[in-house]
Amino acid sequence: MARTLLRVLILLLTFLLVALETGAEGLDVDQLLIGGVFEVSAPVSVPLRRAGEANGSRRSPPGRGDVDWKDEILRLAMIPETVEWVKGLRRQIHQHPELAYEEVETGRLIMKELDGMRIDYRFPFARTGIVATLGTGRPPVVALRADMDALPIQEAVEWKYKSKVPGKMHACGHDAHVAMLVGAAKILKAREHLLKGTVKLLFQPAEEAGVGARRMIEDGALRDVEAIFAVHVSHEHPTSVIGSKAGPLLAGCGFFRAVIQGRQSNAGFFHNSVDPILAASATVISLQNIVSREADPLDSQVVSVATVNGGGNLNLMPESVILGGTFRDFSNTSFYKLRQRIEEVILLQSSVYGCTALIDFFEKERFYPPTVNNNVMYEHVKKVAVGLLGPENYRVVPPMMGAEDFSFYSEIIPAAFYYIGVRNESLGSVHTGHSPYFMIDEGALPVGAAVHAAIAERYLSELA
Repeated sequence: MARTLLRVLILLLTFLLVALETGAEGLDVDQLLIGGVFEVSAPVSVPLRRAGEANGSRRSPPGRGDVDWKDEILRLAMIPETVEWVKGLRRQIHQHPELAYEEVETGRLIMKELDGMRIDYRFPFARTGIVATLGTGRPPVVALRADMDALPIQEAVEWKYKSKVPGKMHACGHDAHVAMLVGAAKILKAREHLLKGTVKLLFQPAEEAGVGARRMIEDGALRDVEAIFAVHVSHEHPTSVIGSKAGPLLAGCGFFRAVIQGRQSNAGFFHNSVDPILAASATVISLQNIVSREADPLDSQVVSVATVNGGGNLNLMPESVILGGTFRDFSNTSFYKLRQRIEEVILLQSSVYGCTALIDFFEKERFYPPTVNNNVMYEHVKKVAVGLLGPENYRVVPPMMGAEDFSFYSEIIPAAFYYIGVRNESLGSVHTGHSPYFMIDEGALPVGAAVHAAIAERYLSELA
């Protein structure tokens, strides 16, 4: 008997010494006596200390929900009824596409679903946008964003849920983005008691045209938000494969339209004219020299004149010529410098030939800075995606010259933008966005909802 008591006392003393060294709350202790021995396991993870916490101060040890988050989030996403519900939601939106700032019925559908889940929201933001809120209502606050608008394209895919609106189509997957975010809302609501802060869900209008992100920000959608994430479907990756990269991911994108004004005259008496065609020709050539002779060859830039229109009479010098195009760059500094140089070249080359010029850069409608992923937020996306889906379902992707108005968010707060694959040759899901033949493999929808939800939940648990 005395020997047994001595063994127990020695074990208790050992445990107390370990606890004092490690910090009692830093241990995950299974208090099961097996053969007279206490089983003591190492902590699942060591939470980061918040700024301002005293040395040695720690948050509560992770609960069971923290340990099993991967299996539970995937389980909630893959419930057969939930899978069909998410697909059905996407199909309803797909059949009734709405262009920028016209997303009225889409918004009503979203709010109906949020009401059914008893999720609070505010409406409107940026005319037709919605911001929903889950969690504690207190900091830290993380945001997830989905864009809602369609494109002025006639759908050429013949299927049961084809667009019912002539000349309008969800040809860039925004219907899928909305469905995945509503799906994430359902998962987060089921796990709301585990959220260690607040999640905002931004349903944003007018990504394709109208800089909806900027107007959401102006209306206060990012108030108190510390970080934001968004997903976009991609035909370049197999279904449900996640892809992203740190740093510049998508280019800044601007457009320009210049009216070069001369003086009309008979072509046989050209000395009486001020020739806008000659001025426009010199301008086009000089614009190409910006990239070829002024840009750092390691800094990818594009200046493209895509339209020239002037005159219609073979015997008459026109009064004016209109030219326009696009410019793109991955660096904010270079992007705005590019805009400045385009303006200078058009104005100065026009003046050389005696013409004047007026230039519109469409900065209130179609002017997007580069989308740049914050390094820490990118690593968070990668860690969550790999943890949830396995390393075989994650890819580091190259930057693209496409543009996204998510860039307005990433200019202000730490942000990460990532892709989810929808490519499936057997379904014909191989066409690029903005194609009338664009379609997706809907098998990605529940996975996207799960990744969305996991990114937000784990941010609040690990990074905030």
